[in-house]
Amino acid sequence: MLRYLTAGESHGEQLTAIVDGLPAGLPVDSRLINEDLARRQSGYGRGGRMQIEKDTVHITSGVRKGITIGSPVTVVIRNKDFKIDQLPAVTHPRPGHADLAGAIKYGRGDIRDILERASARETAARTAAGALCKLFLREFGIRVVSHVVELGGIRIAVPGMAAAEILKRTSRSKLNCADPAAETAMIARIDRAIEEKDTLGGVFEIVIENVPPGIGSHTQWDRRLNARLLHALGSIQAIKGVEVGIGFEAARLAGTEVHDEIGFAKGKGFRRLTNRAGGIEGGISNGEPIVLRAAMKPIATVGNPLGSVDIRTKKQCRATVERFDTCAVSAAGVVGEAVCAFVIAEGMIEKFGGDCMDEIQRNYASFKKYLKTF
Repeated sequence: MLRYLTAGESHGEQLTAIVDGLPAGLPVDSRLINEDLARRQSGYGRGGRMQIEKDTVHITSGVRKGITIGSPVTVVIRNKDFKIDQLPAVTHPRPGHADLAGAIKYGRGDIRDILERASARETAARTAAGALCKLFLREFGIRVVSHVVELGGIRIAVPGMAAAEILKRTSRSKLNCADPAAETAMIARIDRAIEEKDTLGGVFEIVIENVPPGIGSHTQWDRRLNARLLHALGSIQAIKGVEVGIGFEAARLAGTEVHDEIGFAKGKGFRRLTNRAGGIEGGISNGEPIVLRAAMKPIATVGNPLGSVDIRTKKQCRATVERFDTCAVSAAGVVGEAVCAFVIAEGMIEKFGGDCMDEIQRNYASFKKYLKTF
């Protein structure tokens, strides 16, 4: 069973992730984890915190001489901006944030006790945990990529790209966007939001290639692969909607325009002639690329604070202004890659079993042969 936990606060001493269930014998290259951490901090429209923190991972358990040994892997990311005990109390909750609901739930008179953990800074730990899962998936040729498809109401004009094309087109992008014309308009929209002291949301897409058929199950609600992926993406701060394949568009079309016809090639097996389902049917991967999209709302902290009520005096006020990003959609996509990588890695370990990489790879190789003869 693969699982992970994160701990730590935005201005605490460190962020920690513990990943339990990774098989022994997996090569771990910290540089690749650090690359994803750097990608999470990048993107046009990010705020001042990104200039302070240069996230790097320190592995404290579960890895010996660069190889997993089967025990829980602990990764630590130190915070340079470590001053949680010196920060002032917060009593003006921000609309759209966990501030007020969390203070009520946990009985806190200082919202700082809530916002420090609710902060998206926590996703650095999830990015590191997901990067470990990416290293596992790479051993099976599975690739997880993201790109921004909409920002501030501006959409790209080149949908439906494969992972290789996405990576090629986004390699020099400031927003991890595969459409240069759309990106230019998005940057202009961010500049306007900066001037207006406002924030922007958008939509990112995740493409996962080379996932074999048979990951997930139709037999129980919590084993369905689509449900697990939607849960993972929906758990990211500020995500308000997730769809698989053509998603909500499927509700507007007839069945003959939605479902993917099936083909067969001798020696290769079954395939879908289109991929409107986004690689998942009946809660099970079908061998086509898995395609997901997540909608991110504008960040709750805005430079022109909205109306609020002081939780102590109960008087009308303006919401607290913490340090904030104008737009973090591209960064959210990197976190999306991480949480999806975890779900697929979890499904691969469930399907192919084993406590070490050699065992899982043998089982996987046998399954690939079976697919060609089914």
